[in-house]
Amino acid sequence: MNILLFALFGYLSGSLPFALWVTRTVKGVDIRDGGSGHVTTTNTIRQAGWVWGALVLALDIGKGFLPVYLAAHNGIPDWGIALTAGLAVAGHCWPIFAQFRGGMGLAVTGGSLLAVYPLGFAAALGLLLSLVLVIRHSARGALFTGLMLAPVFWLLKFPSVAIWIGATTGLVIALRFFEDWNRQYRELWLDRE
Repeated sequence: MNILLFALFGYLSGSLPFALWVTRTVKGVDIRDGGSGHVTTTNTIRQAGWVWGALVLALDIGKGFLPVYLAAHNGIPDWGIALTAGLAVAGHCWPIFAQFRGGMGLAVTGGSLLAVYPLGFAAALGLLLSLVLVIRHSARGALFTGLMLAPVFWLLKFPSVAIWIGATTGLVIALRFFEDWNRQYRELWLDRE
């Protein structure tokens, strides 16, 4: 029963669309109507500026961190903690509070990893940056990062909770980024021709 409550809390926490609320408050616009159309830090920066983007990043990391931290400190088994993390990311991607049109899940994944194994956060960030630079396409780099998180964590002999979180959040990220497989990111320096 506790596992289901934490999983539900993870989804509801992830569903808080901070980028949507911040841009609507400071600019009077729906973030989904401009830029990439996603409820993300990057799109907040495009539409409201760096300061507001930094706030959204911190809030999005927090909504992954809080439910996972609480689950990890309340006797939930590793797979239940990972379920909480995966549902937090799913909530961010398909938020009930924003008509299921949300973000991409990277910051929430980072927050989930920070809650249980900060080295996992650093490794995931390094993997993401490396793949994006090599592939030169943000969505494809993120998709492959999602698929590779759990195997890389296993090879690095990370704790089982980090591996489980890498598996659940990674699958959600891969699924979410698949829709952007052919997107042209002209505004990002690394994706320019």
